[in-house]
Amino acid sequence: MANYKEAPLATRPKTLDPAEYFNLSPDYRRSEENRAALRSRLKRQYLLQLNNPHRQELIEDPALSRWIHARGSNIYPNFRPTAKTSLLGGLFGVLPLFVLYFVFKTDRDKREAKMKAGTYERPYKLSS
Repeated sequence: MANYKEAPLATRPKTLDPAEYFNLSPDYRRSEENRAALRSRLKRQYLLQLNNPHRQELIEDPALSRWIHARGSNIYPNFRPTAKTSLLGGLFGVLPLFVLYFVFKTDRDKREAKMKAGTYERPYKLSS
């Protein structure tokens, strides 16, 4: 720890901060040890279940359960599907498609009408 030189734009890691590393109360250290022991027991239990060649049941994966819950619930509390958001979605999502279709279709129809009338000059010559 004596050779550690702090970076100018980064904060000191928690494990190297003397105030956080040495001045911890015994209760805090004990609670950290209990949390680490609980995590290691849960990890060992999950790995034993996962690697059991004779298992018949499904394994409850907490990460998968959290993912399914987050996917099914509304994780964007500021967004609510209302008439205003639906209108804005249609305005910025669907309307441009119709506008582009109309522009391209009318341009093609005008060019085709000029070709039928014989007044269309090709901007690029395909043959000489």
